[in-house]
Amino acid sequence: MADTAVAPTVPKKTRNNRKALKQKNPSTNEANIMAQKLSEPSPASVLSPSDTDSSKENLESLSQPRSSPKKGKSKAAKAKQNKEAAASSFEKDFQEMQEMLQQLKLEKEKTEVLLKEKDEMLKAKDEEIEMKGKEQEKMKTELKKLQKLKEFKPTMTLPFFQVLNEKEQDKKKKKGGNEIKRPCPPYSLWCKDQWNEVKKENPDAEFKDISHILGAKWKTITAEEKKPYEEKYQVEKEAYLKLMTKEKRESEAMKLLEEEQKQKTAMELLEQYLQFKQEAGQEENKKNKTKKEKDPLKPKHPLSAFFLFSNERRAALLAENKNVLEVAKIAGEEWKNMTEKQKRPYEEIAKKNKEKYTQEMEAYKQNKDEEAMNLKKEGEELMKLQKQEALQLLKKKEKTENIIKKTKEQRQKKQQQNVDPNKPKKPASSFLLFSKETRKSLMHEHPGINNSTLTAMISVKWKELIQEEKQIWNCKAAEAMEAYKKELEEYHKSVAAT
Repeated sequence: MADTAVAPTVPKKTRNNRKALKQKNPSTNEANIMAQKLSEPSPASVLSPSDTDSSKENLESLSQPRSSPKKGKSKAAKAKQNKEAAASSFEKDFQEMQEMLQQLKLEKEKTEVLLKEKDEMLKAKDEEIEMKGKEQEKMKTELKKLQKLKEFKPTMTLPFFQVLNEKEQDKKKKKGGNEIKRPCPPYSLWCKDQWNEVKKENPDAEFKDISHILGAKWKTITAEEKKPYEEKYQVEKEAYLKLMTKEKRESEAMKLLEEEQKQKTAMELLEQYLQFKQEAGQEENKKNKTKKEKDPLKPKHPLSAFFLFSNERRAALLAENKNVLEVAKIAGEEWKNMTEKQKRPYEEIAKKNKEKYTQEMEAYKQNKDEEAMNLKKEGEELMKLQKQEALQLLKKKEKTENIIKKTKEQRQKKQQQNVDPNKPKKPASSFLLFSKETRKSLMHEHPGINNSTLTAMISVKWKELIQEEKQIWNCKAAEAMEAYKKELEEYHKSVAAT
């Protein structure tokens, strides 16, 4: 295309003096660009498929002979119909789109309502969580107060005799303890003596057979032969009874002393608790962390070889401005890399310290054992003193009881002496009259019945009675009361006359 570029025509000179403008000869590059533009299709020249169809139709129409005007009119009508159909379909699509939009709007409104409800629910839950958190904080503060109250430790020591009594009871419960055994009866003492002889005579006999033989033999023995066994039994019985009475008296005395001591301890505990409560109220905000008190006399555990090395090394490492953790790490690594010769001096020092510690611990344990033994002895002495005090209290109590009994007996005697046998006695009430009769009938119905159950049954029957039935017993009691009053008047008159 560039080679076949057309040369421009030179314009002819006119008669006018004006010179015509010469056209510039295009360069090779310009010629190439012009050729490309000519070769490329213009946007106007590029036809759409619809345009191609229409162009084809036009060509066909041009190629065909000209039709009549009627045929042209029918084509126009068809085109109109097509347009109307397209418009109606567009309207339908538009209505459907509008309906879809309305549905979407409704769904949007519903979702907004649901979101609002969810937000309200979340807010309510947040409020509940906040309330629960506040309640938990309150509970924690109350728990702290309760914990402080639980930490109440009384300074007073409880009475020693209670602990000792518990220990003695435990010993008695266990088998093999020093329990007081009951004395064997004369028959069992005689059986012990005769058992081996009967067994020799009857080697094949069983336990039951031997016991039957001994029982039959015991019946044939005379009173003189039985006498030594009976005397032995009597001696053992007297000793057993003495010990039992002594123990009973001691136990009663200890109970009295325990009651007194309990009252004292209760009062002391109450006073201490009130003081503790006042102190706790003043120091509510302070947190007192009480650590276990260590025994200052107890020897401390010796350091190991590694710790001895690390103590030596710590000062140098801290001088280098290193952290405590870094110091520990460096010391550990150095100890691992050390040889046995380097570790030996530290191990020897640790060994000596350990031997010294064992000796000190043995001495400490011996001291502790001695203290425990001394405490035990003191406790036993206290127990003896308390038993004596308890026995004295029991004696005082017995004396007072005897005095009260004597005074009561004297009053009863005086009353019996002063009471006139001729004085009429007060009559029974309606319930007592009813119970006398019902008791007899119940005794016949239920022979061997208990007295308490009998009285309970009588009271139940009395409650079940109708007012009319009760009125009969009330009338009887009223008649007896009137007769008693008349007898009393006559008695008073006779006393006045004398």
